[in-house]
Amino acid sequence: MTIFNLPDLGEGLTEATLLSWLVAEGETVHVDQPIAEVETAKSSIEVPSPYAGTVHTLHGSTGDTLEVGNPLITVTTEDDADSPADSSTDGRAGALSYREEERAGTAAPESQDTDEETEGSGNVLIGYGTSQASSARRRRKRSGAPRADTQRPTDAAAQGSAAQRSTTSPGPAQAPRVSSPLVRRMARRQGVELHSISGSGPEGLIMRRDVLAAGEQPAAAGAGAPQREPARDAAQQDAAAAAGAVDSRTGLAVRERVAVTGMRKAIAAKMSQSRREIPEATVWQDVDVTALLDMRAQLKDSGQEAPSVLALLSRFVVAGLQRYPELAARIEHTDAGDQIVHFAGINLGFAAQTETGLVVPVVREAQRLSARGLNTEIRRLAESARDGQISSKEMSGGTFTVNNYGVFGSDGATPIINHPEAAILGIGRIIDRPWAVGGELAVRKVTTLTLAFDHRVCDGGAAGGFLNFVATCMGDPTAALADL
Repeated sequence: MTIFNLPDLGEGLTEATLLSWLVAEGETVHVDQPIAEVETAKSSIEVPSPYAGTVHTLHGSTGDTLEVGNPLITVTTEDDADSPADSSTDGRAGALSYREEERAGTAAPESQDTDEETEGSGNVLIGYGTSQASSARRRRKRSGAPRADTQRPTDAAAQGSAAQRSTTSPGPAQAPRVSSPLVRRMARRQGVELHSISGSGPEGLIMRRDVLAAGEQPAAAGAGAPQREPARDAAQQDAAAAAGAVDSRTGLAVRERVAVTGMRKAIAAKMSQSRREIPEATVWQDVDVTALLDMRAQLKDSGQEAPSVLALLSRFVVAGLQRYPELAARIEHTDAGDQIVHFAGINLGFAAQTETGLVVPVVREAQRLSARGLNTEIRRLAESARDGQISSKEMSGGTFTVNNYGVFGSDGATPIINHPEAAILGIGRIIDRPWAVGGELAVRKVTTLTLAFDHRVCDGGAAGGFLNFVATCMGDPTAALADL
């Protein structure tokens, strides 16, 4: 038997939360078939199998936290069937090392495969996987129907399940074509079986609209059969068990307990580290942005692309950081003592709210982009984050962060610095306020800019100078953009 360990998921991630199994024990899997959906501190991803064979053991239950390098799934392959002595070990002895996993998807085939068989799926994680058509890489031979002696279910129930599948499906089980983890999550919540849906996307890809349509359809003709409830993960079961218990401190009944895992755990750790390690200070300034909104309206009326307020703010922030680079630096601890590290460029992060929590996508080399270029990149990264398809690289390496909490109706806030950066700038909602213009009172569009900065890196002079520069640009964008 071959044990496949949870692979290196990149960016130093050491664990992941198991959201769901996409295969069952006794089921036949092929190379690159998604076998599990896991959530890391960065995003939700599907883990593909580097082996073809029969699933023998699933190591873990939904809701469990799995560590990188520990067993994920045990598969009985054709090679195992040819060498029964090797498969009689306790399983742990067959666990593959990181390098062995790396070679798993590139074993030499015994015979020449067809173009369809040899073409990779592109499901690549750190350390293993296959890529699209590369003549220099070789693939493990795919078998057709599994050999009888390779299916070794662990109990009678597994044998019955395998027998039932063999009568209904002539070939190996194929995973439904789904690219977004959010679609799978939506299907689980609505109790929709993805195998029963015909995708309307390219090449039968299952989209959100397909899941929604399936969820709205009335029960099929044998509706007299009991309805299958969506699977409840371990965290939900623990929460249900806690219901009815009385908290000794407050005397109130406990309604629910929610485990801090995955992305929420990463956010909690990052924010706690920031508060614990960074001596931050905060400055803020009210800004009349009436002229900024008028400029955007004129661009729209002329049929031109109008960058968002966040994109324009980002462009002014980049210009300000080029004048006050210490705010895009960071503190590093070395054997020779603490050092302030300055960078030749700006990687600008921005806060984006998703269904799974707050993430910070990063626009790399932001100083090279115009306001329109920033607008395009911000939109792309935000959509990828909300769809759960953003990569770990696109959410790391930032040197400064902007946060538009005004979209949630907040006038102002004291943002927490995204460790290990040195500063973060937030913008509140834009509202009508009385404002003195030319010595007379007028109603203007006003917002509040708030800057939190690491006092070890710079002092109030630099922080105040940077904030005033950005505020001036927001107040008179035409003149500012002429100089940028």
